[in-house]
Amino acid sequence: MESSITKHQKNIASLIHISTFAKYLFPFGNFILPLVLWTSNKNDSAFVDHNGKQALNFQISILIYSLVLGFIAFIIALFQAWDLLDFINILEHNKHAVDFRIDHIFKFGSSLMLLGVIGLIWFILFIMDIVCSILGAVKSNEGKEYYYPITIKFIR
Repeated sequence: MESSITKHQKNIASLIHISTFAKYLFPFGNFILPLVLWTSNKNDSAFVDHNGKQALNFQISILIYSLVLGFIAFIIALFQAWDLLDFINILEHNKHAVDFRIDHIFKFGSSLMLLGVIGLIWFILFIMDIVCSILGAVKSNEGKEYYYPITIKFIR
């Protein structure tokens, strides 16, 4: 990076990382606020440019991971509901009953276990988002480069 990073550049870089918490104030705040801060200051400093790219790439990556996990969870829940509620018979108007045979309960347990694993991964992503954003802010305030883990580089 640059040999002399000013205090203002460190503050802007830290603010970019912290501004990802704006998602708790308004929708897509984790993209809008860092993007505005980054685009308005990226030409002034390579340090700010690096930190802005890192923060935005991490937020986009977390969004994609969450969407994929949500899609998988939806598919698992859909198949489980289809099997448990015996939708084939409901659609054919043969019977309207929930089927609680013993083999369905074992399938239900395995589906719940998969959904639990997906929920655990979501929780880990949530904690990782908070911890890494704070670490990024602290490191950039110290004038050090910070690289987020599990980040896909969309913005280079």
